[in-house]
Amino acid sequence: MQPTTAQVAGGRKRLPAQNRYSALWHSLRFRGLLYQAIAICTVLSLVFFMAGNADHALTSRGIHTGFGFLSQEAGFSIGEALLPFESTDSFLWAFIVGLGNTLWVSLISLIAATALGTLLGIMRLSSNWLVTRVAVVYIEIFRNTPQLMQIVFWYTLMTLLPNARQAWQLSDWLYLSKRGLVLAWPADHHVFLGVLLTLLIALVVNAFWLRWADRRRQRTGKALPAFWIGLLIVLGAPALFWLISGAPRDFDFPRLTGFNFRGGVTWSPEFLALTLGLTLYFAAYIAEIVRSGIQSVRRGQIEAGRAVGLRPLELYRRIILPQALRVIVPPITAQYISLVKTSALGVAIGYPELFNVTNTMITVSGHTIECVLIMGVVYLALALSIAAAMNLYNKMIAIKGGALR
Repeated sequence: MQPTTAQVAGGRKRLPAQNRYSALWHSLRFRGLLYQAIAICTVLSLVFFMAGNADHALTSRGIHTGFGFLSQEAGFSIGEALLPFESTDSFLWAFIVGLGNTLWVSLISLIAATALGTLLGIMRLSSNWLVTRVAVVYIEIFRNTPQLMQIVFWYTLMTLLPNARQAWQLSDWLYLSKRGLVLAWPADHHVFLGVLLTLLIALVVNAFWLRWADRRRQRTGKALPAFWIGLLIVLGAPALFWLISGAPRDFDFPRLTGFNFRGGVTWSPEFLALTLGLTLYFAAYIAEIVRSGIQSVRRGQIEAGRAVGLRPLELYRRIILPQALRVIVPPITAQYISLVKTSALGVAIGYPELFNVTNTMITVSGHTIECVLIMGVVYLALALSIAAAMNLYNKMIAIKGGALR
């Protein structure tokens, strides 16, 4: 008699087609892949439908789409720019200039917020009542008020400063007025930028050097003077570049001429207000992240460090911070990404960052969809780049093999 529910082939039973389809449908992996494929197809269909609908609507109104306008003359000026820009430059260069302003204000705010937040996080855990209360009041105020309100507040405060003729002279090379902060600047700008770039490269090299020296110490038991060699790398590389470039020492000092300052470099009220707003706001969040990271270190580790005679600074550098970083880095990465994206609030006070420049380009060119698409891709690329860099750093400082168990 022939089997009716299964077929025998090579000694193995083979389910009928109906049972095979039933088993396949009851597979969680298959249904998961099927649902994902349906979702992706649905999203792509909606995107193509909306894109086609938008293209038809624009074409019917005689509006041409495409990115060819990027090579056309911009026809507008940018009041403050890290990179040189003229109204005769292209729309593409305007995008790059706006991106440069965004990166500049974000970089300064990120460094300042990290330094201030780390200090506040340590103060928050101080045994001194006054120091702790100061940190708590700061954190509660800046975390619980809208960031846009803070930025507008600082900008309003800047506009209440005296005129250039009555500027506050903080020193012979530093003046503060409603026109902004004017300070002396190296006369040879190219050498100065080269020194800064060399310093950034040296910091990256130093991070890899410290990691290698620590692994060598764990492997061989022999410690190298890693701190002093790292300090030599960080300070020696920029100094060497400065010497090779001719060791320029001339500074361009600001001087009052008429109703404004000439010479030096001017940081506008818009730039200062946005930088203060980003720095002070995100420093409060970073302080809480640092506090939680420090508190995650086991008490026994701290007591052991004190028992061997480590001073407070050495205790933080050698025991507390290396272990706390594994808790600090992931949430602080999200704050860095949020800081870069929040720099778009500069549009509220007129700082020409990427979002503000894009708005002007939309008004002048009429290519709304293209400009918004480019801006979105740029912000996405910035966010992914920061996340990738911080993930790489997190892997470098990760504690291997459960060393603290």
